[in-house]
Amino acid sequence: MNGKGILVDLVPDGLSVHELFNQKTAYTYDDFIMLPGQISFPVEAVKLSTHLTKNIALKTPLVSSPMDTVTESKMAINMALLGGMGIIHYNCSIEDQVGEVKKVKRFKNGFIMDPVVLGPSHKVSDIDAIKENFGFTGVPITEAGKMNSKLLGIVTNRDIDFLKDRTVPVTEVMTPASDLIVAQEGCTLDDANMLLRTSKKGKLPIVNASGDLVALVSRDDLKKHRDFPQASKDKKSKHLLVGAAIGTRETDKERLKALASVGCDVVVIDSSQGDSIFQLDMVKYIKSNYPRIEVIAGNVVTMSQAEHLIAAGADSLRVGMGVGSICTTQEVMAVGRPQATAVYKTSTYAARHGVPVIADGGIRSIGHIVKALSCGASAVMMGSMLAGTEEAPGEYFYKDGLRLKKYRGMGSLEAMLKGGDQRYFSEGDRIKVAQGVSGSVVDKGTVRKFVPYLIQGMKHALQDLGVTSVEDLRLKTTNGEVRFELRTAAAQAEGSVHSLHSYEKHFI
Repeated sequence: MNGKGILVDLVPDGLSVHELFNQKTAYTYDDFIMLPGQISFPVEAVKLSTHLTKNIALKTPLVSSPMDTVTESKMAINMALLGGMGIIHYNCSIEDQVGEVKKVKRFKNGFIMDPVVLGPSHKVSDIDAIKENFGFTGVPITEAGKMNSKLLGIVTNRDIDFLKDRTVPVTEVMTPASDLIVAQEGCTLDDANMLLRTSKKGKLPIVNASGDLVALVSRDDLKKHRDFPQASKDKKSKHLLVGAAIGTRETDKERLKALASVGCDVVVIDSSQGDSIFQLDMVKYIKSNYPRIEVIAGNVVTMSQAEHLIAAGADSLRVGMGVGSICTTQEVMAVGRPQATAVYKTSTYAARHGVPVIADGGIRSIGHIVKALSCGASAVMMGSMLAGTEEAPGEYFYKDGLRLKKYRGMGSLEAMLKGGDQRYFSEGDRIKVAQGVSGSVVDKGTVRKFVPYLIQGMKHALQDLGVTSVEDLRLKTTNGEVRFELRTAAAQAEGSVHSLHSYEKHFI
């Protein structure tokens, strides 16, 4: 017997990850199961922190996909608040995409350095427009209607709540600067927050010695910091982190320039087949001209593809081809790879260069998320998992008694006609060959309940495996401590719900 009390002449349980995937057959998540480890810690001890890119860390390995039925500002805001990140789709004009990024950046701040500011000539109706576009009404009024101009006052919701005439100038309803509690330029964020607490005010203007407005601090941000301690934020500005998708055309350089100007943290070069000279050139262009922005390149499924994009300067790789629930690339084009093998092969190569990979597609459950992480992914990108939530774009509708939302692949004919054909190199084609479908998904409620459910499930799964973190999972998988077994079709059926007349499945 060895030191663990196991007979040394017995064949060890299961396979190592290397034994599993270095075979001639390619596998997807349902093809294998992971064997339990020993639990020696509470579930609260499990940490899900990970790296999305070389330089961006997240508290939660969850990212929403840049699809026009999944991620706009509302989804991106909530994903960031919950420790993940949202990637804004680009099936829209440059102005619209930039507007969505700006909404995320304005949502949660420490010192708000670029708040919306109005001047004396503006009317209460302008405040209404700001509330409609950005969701808030606390607006400073300055002499010039911009920052670094003398503060005249501030308009809040209580100033205009019951006002019938919306053409009244803001100067007639604002609280004047003389009645405001302000902080002086140079104060710390802690000092500003303490002043907000003691004054019981909603907004705290920061002014310089001349009385010019230089920044703003919001009470709402204090509450958000308390309620969302895992939020993904820029360390300096405290803005929420957000990404945006772009293509590889010359016009995308203009889109990139506009995104960079509003503080976009990461760009995803969105292509179904990422190993192209167009993408390699775009990666090099971004790293040369916008070194602050992290680049997620892809999609890839082979080590050769990964090699080329990493050599070009990619900060992270997006892995998956034809595996999404609404994607038909493998069926139509006969090109792709089963997702578990794709993640293992690409991450094995990328890890040697310190480049994280994101498993994109094929995620249908908490178990799939954990399996993707065990195959080497640092994070997972989700489309259909999030498409039915309240925060996803689109309206709910009812069919056969079910509350549904529309969900479509970016390679569906419907999306391609709107501009999604760029990611398939098809925008110039007279005849469109769809690589996706349009459908609908069942209502999942709000992301603020659904994502915490996923997070708690992941923690319990890692506890069952006997690992305390995503990094611990990666180490113990690599050294062979975490074991795997292949499953027959009968084993897969046994491991799911069976032998019932009927049942109900609830997400939360």
